[in-house]
Amino acid sequence: MITKKLQDAINEQINAELWSAYLYLSMSMDAEAKGLKGVANWMYVQWLEEQDHARILSEYLNSQNAHVQLKPIAKVQTMWKDIDEMFRDTLRHEQEVTKSIHELTILAWHEKDLPTISRLQWFIDEQVEEENSAQDIIDDIEQVGSDGIGLYLLDTQLAERSYHKADALQ
Repeated sequence: MITKKLQDAINEQINAELWSAYLYLSMSMDAEAKGLKGVANWMYVQWLEEQDHARILSEYLNSQNAHVQLKPIAKVQTMWKDIDEMFRDTLRHEQEVTKSIHELTILAWHEKDLPTISRLQWFIDEQVEEENSAQDIIDDIEQVGSDGIGLYLLDTQLAERSYHKADALQ
């Protein structure tokens, strides 16, 4: 049975995932307003994925007969100077999420909750992918620049990203 302390921490993570979704939706809207449809698409897919993360954690709590407690979502930034700033913020944010997932996993270890540790392993692996993806785009921006033909080509490439529903049980 999941402890109250761990239940509360997972509920905090659910809120953090929903805040992340809100942040990526805001980035998508800003990119769209700047005429960067590919960047907007990439961020929109990220928005969907973050909602999946919250759903997976919520379903897990429900499966443990624990209470999901949704909380208000804090305000997010709404404008970025350019895509370089946007993706650097993305990387910093994902690094914070990684730290949070690691802390949650350590708490599960202290609580000796092996089922929760097992579920959180998916999130640990997911965060490696999230950080690598953001860093790869930052590396691309550094090579092609954040304006002109380089930006056009990168934006076109980012438009190709598609959404695949996340499933922690795969």
